[in-house]
Amino acid sequence: MTTVRICQHNACRKQGAAKVLKAFQTLVPEEISIEPSRCLGQCGNGSMVLVLPDEIWYSRALPEEVGAIVDRHLIHGQPIKAMLYRKFHPIP
Repeated sequence: MTTVRICQHNACRKQGAAKVLKAFQTLVPEEISIEPSRCLGQCGNGSMVLVLPDEIWYSRALPEEVGAIVDRHLIHGQPIKAMLYRKFHPIP
């Protein structure tokens, strides 16, 4: 099962993580689990979104970008390269 974790710790919340979480909860199909998360250890790069089991990280996610993540990545299986967290997904 695909799970999306959205950090809700202080630094990410200051960057709008609560709105990102709400957008995911509103837009995802039922078969995908959305979980608010404790700190994901990447403070200063939030809002952080982690898609499991793919281990795909999105940094600085905005509520208005959630629809694209849901459609392109979660439904069609194509992570959005321009939004990936470069620490874990460096540009080749």
